[in-house]
Amino acid sequence: MNLQSLKLIVCGTDTDVGKTIISALLVQGLEAFYWKPIQSGFEDGGDAHTVQKLINLPKARILPERYKFKAAVSPHWAAEQEDQLINSQNLKLPIGKQPLIIETAGGVMVPLTRQYLQIDQLKKWMLPIILVARSGLGTLNHTLLTIEALKKRNIPIIGIILNGPLHPDNPKTLEEIGGIAVLAQLPLLKQVSSEVLAKQWKKQKVCERITKQIKESL
Repeated sequence: MNLQSLKLIVCGTDTDVGKTIISALLVQGLEAFYWKPIQSGFEDGGDAHTVQKLINLPKARILPERYKFKAAVSPHWAAEQEDQLINSQNLKLPIGKQPLIIETAGGVMVPLTRQYLQIDQLKKWMLPIILVARSGLGTLNHTLLTIEALKKRNIPIIGIILNGPLHPDNPKTLEEIGGIAVLAQLPLLKQVSSEVLAKQWKKQKVCERITKQIKESL
């Protein structure tokens, strides 16, 4: 299957679950462009800078943020602190046939304004979602609630990538109850680099699993 024009959204089930590392994994593995439409908090250059640094990504493959706020808080509040308002009309998908990984600002129910949730924007985009979730305690509740919210709105989910120490049961339980495939289980890495992510990509056959899930959803 040709993945050259594939566009995927990376969304987390909670804060700090590893969306940016998984985004880097996918950008490198699919030779994709990277886009973080809304960035809240950029003391270290923001997530685009992190992805670029992790995998030595050329700047030409990083699309500029549409909104960039200083405070590392929910986008709606970060915008308000700078007397701004996030407008969904400014979040239209970039034009282009290149593969694209879109990293959201937080989870599906995060407010972009006080009347507009991130899941409302996901519904507008209607692109396949890859959920990033913690591997351990608490992930079942958070992940299953996220799956339920997306399914209720008929937003397609390609699969789940678990991040953290390998768990003996959670992947099986998520697949059985959530009905969504676990694409990969990224273990706790001592260091993250282009080489380390490339090994995980190949070892876990992530591309093949994504292709399989897309084919089955057609």
